[in-house]
Amino acid sequence: MLRFRLKSSIAFLALVLLVLIVTVVLKFLTPEVTGEIGEPSLGEKDAAKEVESERSKITQPVREDKELGKFPPPNYYLHAFYYIWYGNPATDGKYIHWDHPRLPHWDPKVAEKYPQGRHSPPDDVAANFYPALGAYSSRDPAVIKAHMQQLRTAAIGVIAVSWYPPNTNDDNGEPLDAIMPLLLDVAHQYHIKVSFHIEPYKGRDEVNMYANIKYIIEKYGDHPAFFRYRTNTGKLLPLFYIYDSYLMNSEQWAKLLKHTESGSIRDTPYDAIFVALLVEEKHKREVATAGFDGVYTYFATNGFSYGSTQRNWGAIKAFCEDNELLFIPSVGPGYVDTGVRPWNFQNTRNRVNGKYYETSMSAALQVEPHFISVTSFNEWHEGTQIEMAVPKRGRAVYQDYLPNKPDAYLEISRKWAAMFNGERRRWQE
Repeated sequence: MLRFRLKSSIAFLALVLLVLIVTVVLKFLTPEVTGEIGEPSLGEKDAAKEVESERSKITQPVREDKELGKFPPPNYYLHAFYYIWYGNPATDGKYIHWDHPRLPHWDPKVAEKYPQGRHSPPDDVAANFYPALGAYSSRDPAVIKAHMQQLRTAAIGVIAVSWYPPNTNDDNGEPLDAIMPLLLDVAHQYHIKVSFHIEPYKGRDEVNMYANIKYIIEKYGDHPAFFRYRTNTGKLLPLFYIYDSYLMNSEQWAKLLKHTESGSIRDTPYDAIFVALLVEEKHKREVATAGFDGVYTYFATNGFSYGSTQRNWGAIKAFCEDNELLFIPSVGPGYVDTGVRPWNFQNTRNRVNGKYYETSMSAALQVEPHFISVTSFNEWHEGTQIEMAVPKRGRAVYQDYLPNKPDAYLEISRKWAAMFNGERRRWQE
């Protein structure tokens, strides 16, 4: 009996040790799914110091049992375009982008019929909807955390962040790169991955594109929130969206993206998946000639361009399959930009209480895309945001999500993220 008890004790201890070892191993093991698309792996000096100071405030990791447990799992095949160009006096010393000027029509006779001048936040912001967080700052850690929570509510796994090289910015903003370390840290806490949406910065060409990709990968590539996925060749690569890629000709892009060119980025430590913006039909052939790896359509206005017209997505997907390219259709909840382009009514697309968004999602799933991109999480100027909005009355008249709740478009995203997951499993059977 004593020998039996001794053996039982030894067996029990061995079992406990085995469970402990397995738990530790699983904790550090990054899951991967093999196949065509693998599961993703996990001067601005003054601004950089300020953001680094803010990063130090975020010291406690999110408790998975309490905070993350209430969210659906992130879908890393569902991406959302994310903008970090907003600012306010409390954080940045002034309003940035919320005071965007009204852009005049190119015809002076038309322009004189519409209001001009800058908006005057916080009551008058350059948007047709009003954010639940108010006229916020993209540098505010509390705002970033709230955004990550909203993204997890929507089951969105990847944000494609609008990015300009250090010390550069859009016409109405400030340099953005110093925000990236904080954004990556908070995204990682919520198991959200970060990709880069490279804007058409001044002087963009194949030479400085190489330098900027190198900069991004060297500075951010080792961060656990940096988005990568495994291709059908077995490489685990970053993915870059290239906005207005057509502004450079295919010969220029080929120097960067073709394996045969001496200055190519291919087969270097900075190789990546480069996704071009498809606007016109002729861009299909140019994209293939240039050496891109895929296309996306960005615009949330069905019918605005060849690429954003949903009835064309089947033909675009067929072209991509023939040329071994990724196809990433872009869907959105609607479009209205008359807050910044007061004359642009013809491109408005009404949300129809969420039906426009659901129709777009359905159209995307029908072509069995590699990924789906959402335009957008928070491009407030063009009214494509799925971020929470609230009714607002004051100096300006705003639209809202009524009769739905402020989180209506997060919940629609969540529903379709689950459907996308189910469809992907079916396609792979």
